Amino acid sequence: MAKTHAPASQAAPRTAPATAVRSPPMIAHAGEAGLGWVDAGRGYQLALDGGKLIARNAQGRRLAAVPKELRAGEAAARLAALRDWLSEHDRACAATVERWMLRSLPVARAVLQAVWDDAGWRRALENAVIAAIGEDGARNAARTGLLRGIDPERGVGIVDLEGETAWLDAERVAIPHPVLLPELDAWRELAMQLGLAQGVPQLHRETYAKPADAAGAAIDRFEDGRFAMLLHAAGRARALGYPVRGGFATCKVWEAGAAVEARYWLGADDAYAEAYTGALSWMDEHGRGLALADVGPVAFSEGMRMASAIYAGRAVGAEEDAP
Repeated sequence: MAKTHAPASQAAPRTAPATAVRSPPMIAHAGEAGLGWVDAGRGYQLALDGGKLIARNAQGRRLAAVPKELRAGEAAARLAALRDWLSEHDRACAATVERWMLRSLPVARAVLQAVWDDAGWRRALENAVIAAIGEDGARNAARTGLLRGIDPERGVGIVDLEGETAWLDAERVAIPHPVLLPELDAWRELAMQLGLAQGVPQLHRETYAKPADAAGAAIDRFEDGRFAMLLHAAGRARALGYPVRGGFATCKVWEAGAAVEARYWLGADDAYAEAYTGALSWMDEHGRGLALADVGPVAFSEGMRMASAIYAGRAVGAEEDAP
């Protein structure tokens, strides 16, 4: 299967995320594989190459190491601030795109066009499986593909399941949660064949399909996970990005226009005491418990993903199986 590429868009206005912090202005000189060199005094110049500080002398020769006096200078400090800003910007872009996926939010084509030329946004968006949204708000399975580019005239460039380039003229698109993709395995295979990587995990995100005969109001599969201290369980949950409230690790998902929260019991005793995990359950936006039959596929999958990841960090004794 030939690798195909949809053309990128023409220059478009860029928008920064709400968390953006303006970096100090710099005078940079382009050159050497597109690096931006900054004057550091005494004929030296500094630049960032893959996040690493590098230097070159007045003759343009790159140095094996950055001299100490340059590393302690103002130019190096400003480049370090820029590196931190870019890193935070990348994280903010990825978090926003992931939120679009988790909430099944329609995204205007104009928004994609406005941010596409920004490297942080493009890394987060490129190669995501997207679907055109019709006027009725429904996803169009026949107009779905891997996002490859944006063009003001032709629309959204995709690669379809046949490996062919196509253009969507839809005004809105969605980034479906992988559990909602009926041909998930086929999309994974296509991305692998084309050598495409995703900035925000979608195709290789862990998914859990809800059993058709799901009954009751809780999942006990992840109960009795032992942690030497409750502090360890709560710390693992937070490190994975899950807030802990009232003894529960939580994961909120918006599905079908309503908020649903998965709650996994960790414990509410002494933070330094031994703790055992409990059941996984779901609540609606009013705090009422939901029967498993009423939990949507995305909320179910994300709740199971949360509980599985936390449970995997339990203390495993010699008599227990590894996670």
